[in-house]
Parts: sequence; C-alpha cells; structure tokens
Amino acid sequence: MMSDELPSEEPEENIMDTDDSIPIIEEGMDTLDLADSVEVEVLDPLEEALLRAEKAEKEIAYKDAEIQNVRKRLMAEKAELIQYSGMGIARRMLTVLGDVDRALDNLDKDDSSAVAQGLRLLRNKMWHELSADGVTAIDAKDQTFDPAKMEAITTIPASEAFPSGNVVDVLESGYMYKQRVLLAARVVVASDE
Repeated sequence: MMSDELPSEEPEENIMDTDDSIPIIEEGMDTLDLADSVEVEVLDPLEEALLRAEKAEKEIAYKDAEIQNVRKRLMAEKAELIQYSGMGIARRMLTVLGDVDRALDNLDKDDSSAVAQGLRLLRNKMWHELSADGVTAIDAKDQTFDPAKMEAITTIPASEAFPSGNVVDVLESGYMYKQRVLLAARVVVASDE
C-alpha cells in the first residue's frame, strides 16, 4: 500500500442531529393537547335524523325522475317499433312488385291477354295493399338530387334541359315507408364534373 494514500477522514454525521429524528419528551415539558383545541360539534339526534331524511327524500326524488325518464324512453321506442313493424314485409313485397313491373314492361301496352290482365290486376292489388300500409313512391324524376332518398348510379354532363344537381332519369323506383326510406331510388344525375 502506498503511503500517500490515506483514507480521507470526513466527519460522520450524527444521526441524532437530523430533523427526521423523533423528539423525546421529558417529564415536566409543556405539550400541546389537541383534544383541548378541537371542538367536536355534537348534533342533536333530531336534527341529524332530519338531515338524513332530507337527503333520502332528495335521493328518492332523483331516482323517481330517472324511472319516469326510462319509462318515457321505452314507451317511445315501443311506439316506434309498432309503427314501423311492417317495414320488413313491405321491403320484401316491393321486390315482388318490381318483378311484376319488369314483366309488364316486356308486354305491349294494348296487350289484352289473360296473362297481361292478370299481371296488371296483381300489380294494382299489391300496390293498393302496400300504400294502405304506408308505402309511398319517391318522386325523383326532374327533382333535385336528395342523397337521403336517392342513390346516384351515374352522372351525365349538365345542360340547359338538365341543370346540375337534378335527376335526369330513374333507373329503379324508390319507396318510403311512412317517414323512413324503404328503398332508395337509383337515379342518373346531371353534374358539372
């Protein structure tokens, strides 16, 4: 070992001198009695019961209002379900009606055969029943394009006869069931683009 290297003598800290030490209370020292300085508020049992009753009444009123809101929402949902319950069958019947319309399109207008008369009678009867249930046709031809009720299949350049944004032709008819779109009308729209 080299003689030049001596361990450095640093003063060791006295553990008892730190602020973290636990104070020692000796006899005869004045101490602070916290029980004397803190006032405990004692409530009258009647007042305490009244406060609890008032809190319970508020909570009951809140829960009652919440129950009423849930009832109203459920009744509205039930009414809507009943109102639009025939929507599924109407949609399926419209596909059959479309098939009948396509069959009639392939016949001559003045065809008076039994098949043609039967198809016309079937078409009229189906449309009468559907419209009685709340189905209406969407009038799209020469109207402004409405994306909520119509589906643009293709566009053509706008002209004086067909201004931009208007429906030029209806490829497939669209239908509403009461206030909802049952089948969107498939249309050709005039556009500047």
